[in-house]
Amino acid sequence: MFTYILRRLLQGVIVLLVASMICFVIFRFMGDPVVTLAGRYATFQEMEAVRQNFGLDKPIYIQYVKFLWNAAHGNFGKSYVTRIPALGLILERFPATFELVTLAVFMAFCVGVGLGVLVSIKPYALRNRFIMAGSLGGISIPTFLMGILLIMVFAVYLGILPPFGRGKTIAIGPWRTGLLTVDGIKHLILPALTLAMYQLAVLLRLTRAGMREVLTEEYIKTAWAKGLSPFKVIFKHALRNVLIPVITITGLQFGELIAFSIVTETIFQWPGMGNLLLTSMYENDQPVIVTYIMLASLIIITVNIIVDILYGLINPKIRYE
Repeated sequence: MFTYILRRLLQGVIVLLVASMICFVIFRFMGDPVVTLAGRYATFQEMEAVRQNFGLDKPIYIQYVKFLWNAAHGNFGKSYVTRIPALGLILERFPATFELVTLAVFMAFCVGVGLGVLVSIKPYALRNRFIMAGSLGGISIPTFLMGILLIMVFAVYLGILPPFGRGKTIAIGPWRTGLLTVDGIKHLILPALTLAMYQLAVLLRLTRAGMREVLTEEYIKTAWAKGLSPFKVIFKHALRNVLIPVITITGLQFGELIAFSIVTETIFQWPGMGNLLLTSMYENDQPVIVTYIMLASLIIITVNIIVDILYGLINPKIRYE
């Protein structure tokens, strides 16, 4: 196990290096950051002074090595727009995104797996046919449209949930949370539902397909023949063997949603990392963009390693080499 984790960590470091190199090169050719730093109406002399001050006059490989050295010490540079350290700017927005994605994935996993099991037991029941039709809608409807529909129903027509913002938050050390206030929870519901709908539908259909296949296996028939309770047969024997691909997808969804929940955060004006990334792209704020992508890569790599470790807990027959 230790050797496996060490090997995965080494692979993660290589992935981070490749990601940083690609980002660094691409953004250096997307536009001249000196225009953002010095201002549109700066003179040539002023722009050259800014270029020398930030080291942008040096060859790109020297800039990259300097970036890696600073990044290894936790310094990813300052935002060109706010002059605030880029890492601090992103970490300030991280709690909002983490809470949103965690609630969305939790809802998607619990409801999706639960409905998937329910539908697989009696697949041709009328109720289950409606559930499968609804899951198709969850996959087909784009996220931005789902968000607008939820705002129209629950915020405009019913007026029971707020449409925008994060609401009241409470600071616990450096972490600001809205989960400890009623207003914060109300503001969290609609964006979390929007983010969860597609993931829920995917997990529902994946669980249903896996359960339909497993329930026809001989060991399940043996379990029924032994007189085991339906709960033990379905949840202990059948579902346990279906959970490996489900957890894989859930882990990937969690990492990707933390990294790229841009559409949902924009629709609901959620003050998270995705909203910050979109603003930074408009302003060509390269330090924030590169730092964001590096952090997103780190999160996805970490989640994948955790998911791989969970495999062994779910199925003891799995061995790591």
